[in-house]
Amino acid sequence: MATESSESEEEGKIIGGNDKLIVDDDLREMGKNAAWSVSSCKPGNGVNTLCDDNLETYWQSDGLQPHLINIQFQKKVKLQLVVLYVDFKLDESYTPSKISIRAGDGFHNLKEIKSVELVKPTGWVCLSLSGTDPRETFVNTFMLQIAILSNHLNGRDTHIRQIKVYGPRPNPIPRQPFQFTSMEFLTYSTLR
Repeated sequence: MATESSESEEEGKIIGGNDKLIVDDDLREMGKNAAWSVSSCKPGNGVNTLCDDNLETYWQSDGLQPHLINIQFQKKVKLQLVVLYVDFKLDESYTPSKISIRAGDGFHNLKEIKSVELVKPTGWVCLSLSGTDPRETFVNTFMLQIAILSNHLNGRDTHIRQIKVYGPRPNPIPRQPFQFTSMEFLTYSTLR
């Protein structure tokens, strides 16, 4: 899993953030395979700025809260981690403070799977989608919705600079119970 921001499990608060995005090799970025939409945006600060890999650009909402980011997939996917880049030092009252993550088959049956409070975050904030049961390491869903419920300093609109969504990397060899990491092991993985 990615390096977690300091988080208090019982309170659901995340303090700070990480300067660098560090994600395990067994995860892959799934956002490129999705259709992204937002509830509102200011001209020039649309949904495309969420995935452009540029920390200088940002999505800015326009309107009443909650602000919604919808990530829809053509087929059911396994998702394990959502990573946001937010910057309280630059964005101040535009920085999200309460976020709800919802999953489901579509808009009609979204259920909240994670709710967190961010405390003056600056950098990459990692939100694990795994449940309280250790066997629940991912969410199997068609749609993920990120709802910004409130901002710092009672701000109305919000800025989010980047969002990345990660899922487990599939096993490269079908029907192979183990995932070998070197070519030498792969060479001797089958019997003739």
